[in-house]
Amino acid sequence: MKPFHWESTHGNFGDDLNLWLWDFLLPGLRDTHQETLLVGVGTVLNTEILPADGRKLVIGSGFGYGSLPDMSDKSQWDVRCVRGPLTAGKVGLPTELGIVDPAVLVTEMPEFQNLPKSGKRTFIPHWESAAAGLWPEICKTVGLSYLDPRGEAKAVIRELATSELIVAESMHGAILADAFRVPWIAVSSSRSINSFKWNDWARSLGVTYQPKHIPVSTRAEAIAKGARFWGVGFERSKQAAAELEKQRYGENVMLADPEQTTLRVMAKQALAMPSALALWQASKAKPQLSKDGALAACKERLMHVIDGVRRDYL
Repeated sequence: MKPFHWESTHGNFGDDLNLWLWDFLLPGLRDTHQETLLVGVGTVLNTEILPADGRKLVIGSGFGYGSLPDMSDKSQWDVRCVRGPLTAGKVGLPTELGIVDPAVLVTEMPEFQNLPKSGKRTFIPHWESAAAGLWPEICKTVGLSYLDPRGEAKAVIRELATSELIVAESMHGAILADAFRVPWIAVSSSRSINSFKWNDWARSLGVTYQPKHIPVSTRAEAIAKGARFWGVGFERSKQAAAELEKQRYGENVMLADPEQTTLRVMAKQALAMPSALALWQASKAKPQLSKDGALAACKERLMHVIDGVRRDYL
């Protein structure tokens, strides 16, 4: 059995953790049931992402984009649980099978336990913001540590786990922060942030998704997201978004801009001041954290599901 991994060209730690989490939770799974695909962490219940052929075992996946596959054929779909109650409703499952995002079980891995706290207050943007925005520079001005979600998954998770506060536009930034008991604040820079998937996870743990708005930081970011920048509205450019998809970790881009001069860089920083102010204000808001008992109960229910999978498949 092979765990499904939505391999984005830009990299995204919330998807990439599928490469190793399931080997910890279900050791030996790769050596059995080769006809079955394990569909786990991610907003991947989507006809455009999942292969149409082959049997699928679903553990904790979410819906949020595109069209939901027809999952009625029980010989082809073994759906044990999904991310949250909203996905459960879409799939037609009982609400109680919308348990939680399986990424919360990363905390059970020995290599992520007893990590020393760094004392950092950390901002982790959505990958689109990371690719086209000025957020590393902005974080320096507002006293936040910057964490790129396109980085190597384990390194990103260690930074999340050892921080004292997470300001998250990345949903899995908030999910992992909450799992490691790090208070978090949700922010959003545009309509391209998917509120359905955020609310799906939040309701599974009894927290609320009420993101603080922060303006986009560059014209390129506005073009890619279809957002407003300094009063000018931009239609979302599919070409710009596609260009962002190609950018890897560490490659900050300014789409269709000329060569950067010192004066142009200074101008960009000045234009990003509203973004910096909004991010600074957001970082001062009251953070959230799910109740210890709610998280523990969800993890226990999810482990019960995984125990059943182990009995049936291994």
